[in-house]
Amino acid sequence: MKIEPRMDANEHERKHWDLCHEIVAVFYSVYNELGHGFLEAVYEEALFIALLEAGFTVERQVPTPIRFRDRTIGHYKSDLVVNSVVLLELKAADTIDKSHIAQILNYLRATEMEVGLHLNFGPKPLFKRFVFENSRKGIRVNSREFAAK
Repeated sequence: MKIEPRMDANEHERKHWDLCHEIVAVFYSVYNELGHGFLEAVYEEALFIALLEAGFTVERQVPTPIRFRDRTIGHYKSDLVVNSVVLLELKAADTIDKSHIAQILNYLRATEMEVGLHLNFGPKPLFKRFVFENSRKGIRVNSREFAAK
């Protein structure tokens, strides 16, 4: 039986709700200070600094292997991970499109993190919160366990 991921799984789930609210506040402060038009890497560095200054534990470019049938078949690096529980995917695009949504859902599926925020530093600041419960994932590995090997 194949388990299909649900987009916006449990949209009303409040897992890490307060933390997400605080992260989004920092996102808006960075956006208000820098505005629109920089490359994604500039926003990543600025958000990293602002989150650290706000007292969060933040990791950048966290390597995560993609596993298939007990083999690593690729890797990706998540932009930022806050307090080891919320994955942040940053964009500096005009809009959030379906490929951006698929990207963050795949990142959540490949890890044991259940909450992700897509933060877009486009012409208008936009964010979208995703919850993908571990019980609904087909991949059940601890990415940090494999990254350390």
